[in-house]
Parts: sequence; structure tokens; C-alpha cells
Amino acid sequence: MRHVTDVAGRELRSLFVSPVAYAVLSLFSVLAGVFFILNVAWFNDMLLRLQQFQAFDQLEMMNLNDHLITEFYGSMSVVLMFLIPAITMGLFASEKANGTEELLLTSPLTAWDIVLGKFIGGATFVAILTGIVGLFPGILFVYGDPEVGRTLSGLLGLLLTGWVYTAMGAFASSLTRSQIVAFLIALVLMLVMLLLPAMSDLGVAAGASWVGDFFRYLSANAHVERLLRGLVETSDLVYYAVVIGTFALLTKAAVESSRWR
Repeated sequence: MRHVTDVAGRELRSLFVSPVAYAVLSLFSVLAGVFFILNVAWFNDMLLRLQQFQAFDQLEMMNLNDHLITEFYGSMSVVLMFLIPAITMGLFASEKANGTEELLLTSPLTAWDIVLGKFIGGATFVAILTGIVGLFPGILFVYGDPEVGRTLSGLLGLLLTGWVYTAMGAFASSLTRSQIVAFLIALVLMLVMLLLPAMSDLGVAAGASWVGDFFRYLSANAHVERLLRGLVETSDLVYYAVVIGTFALLTKAAVESSRWR
């Protein structure tokens, strides 16, 4: 375990030595602020419109979690999908490009030490990004009364989805020495996962309901939506663990194939 933490620490330090980490943190913070302000403005505008039309039934249904925080988390999950590949693209590709991969593979470290260490390094950075997102709903607790459980479960869903993207990005980085190619591969994988619900609808339309159910289960969207509603179910946590573990195994296989070339 000590080797894993050493690799993770080395990866985090290398991220913050380069300008990439600071650029991603700055851009992410600005985008989070913009999306939060836009969602708050939309929520206030909707309340005013409903009051003007005296739609009291709809006013009673309006709440911070459903109509503001959930929308904000959804926007930030899309932002993460485009920013995480920029963090993960150099996890393995930079080692190959800089010629340090051979030193890493011939060290006493096992393939699992390398894979888990680099994943934990990237996952820690994603946790920092998720913490930034969590600061904005925290403001609402000063001026409003959102549900604590649903707010935290939605943040957990965002974090776990980010970790899935990190595992996918690490796998993409292990396939090539080009960071640009690794970025594009990771982004394509994430877009495919995003489009799986649409593919599931096609399966249902074609009469193969089990195909639709399978595609829907593979998509992270279906699982994060339940967490956004405050439903923390074991099946969803197992899904995240299985997907992360699967991509970790694929990354390990790619690393070992490089070792034996």
C-alpha cells in the first residue's frame, strides 16, 4: 500500500507542478460560478412568474433541490466530462513520451501499484473539483432550506461519476504515448456512456427490451439520477465499483503489455 500512496503523491505533485492543474481548477471554478448564478437567476425568475400568474399549486412544488441544486449538479457533470480527460491524458502517455516508462516498469513496483497509484492521484484531484462544486450549494443553506441528505447524495453521485471518468481516462492514457490522442479516446468513451440511454430507447423501440435495460444500466446517468433524488442504493454503489474496477483491470492489462514488449 505504501508504494500506491507514493505513486499517487508523485502524480499529484506532477499535476500541480505543471500549469494544467491550475488551468483546470481556475476554469472549473469560473464555470461552476457561472452555472450556479444562472441556475439561481432562473429559479428566482420562475418563482416570480408563478407568483404573477398566482399558480400557487406549482409554487408549492418548487424547491431548491429539484429545481436548482439538481440542475446545477447536472451541468457540472457535463463540465467534468470535458475537463477530466485533460487531467488523465498524461497519467501514462507522458511517461511514454518522456521516456520514463521503462524506468517505472523495471522498478520494484507492481502493475497494480502503478495503476492504483495513478488512479488515486487523479481521483484525488477530481475530489478537489467536487469539493469546489459543493461550496456553491452550501451558500443556499445560509439563505434557504435545501435538504441536507439530497444535497450530499447528489454530490456523492457527482464524485463517483467523476471517478468513473478518471478510470476511463487512465485507460485511454495507457493505450498511447500521445496525450492528445489519449484526451480524444477518453472523451469518446465518456460520450458513448452519455449516449447509452438513447441507445437503450432504440433497443426498446426495436422490441428488445432487455437490450434497452442493459444499455440503461451501463450508463452512469441512470445511477446518478437516483443519487440526485436522494436514493443511495447498494446496486448503484456496486455499479460504480464494478465500472471503475473493470477499467482498472483494462489499464493493468495495457501496462503489463508494455512491460513485456
